[in-house]
Amino acid sequence: MTDAPLDPLAAQALADETAKAMWSRDHAAQALGIAIVRVQPGAALLTMPVRRDMVNGHHICHGGMIFSLADTAFAYACNSYNRNTVASACHIDFLAPAKEGELLEAEAVEQSAAGRTGVYDVTVRIAGGRTVALFRGKSYRISGEVIAGLQAADAK
Repeated sequence: MTDAPLDPLAAQALADETAKAMWSRDHAAQALGIAIVRVQPGAALLTMPVRRDMVNGHHICHGGMIFSLADTAFAYACNSYNRNTVASACHIDFLAPAKEGELLEAEAVEQSAAGRTGVYDVTVRIAGGRTVALFRGKSYRISGEVIAGLQAADAK
């Protein structure tokens, strides 16, 4: 893969194909009921219903489940360029509870990408409502591609 900038349509096609490939192997996200709403170059929006098995002893969504949703949105955003990228650090602030039956959405947005590193902010909220958590992830690009050998032109 070259470092030349892609035209917007090719970049979106690459993000779509990369997300499909990741999803086919993402058994953790599938088990949690996470759904991809959209993936764009450097961004992603995912949802997850709060199920009974995700609620803790306080009758609210377990923080680890919220973290998993945020981390998954982060992963789809930072891998959207078809370059293998992993988390090097992350932090979450829990702001409000989520309850059984609510739908959570996590929106990840690239704040910075330079060299092998990136910074992504993820806002987790009740769908169409209050913010539940703020997550910041730092990414590190490792060798390889999500879809080996896929070029932007191939993604059309």
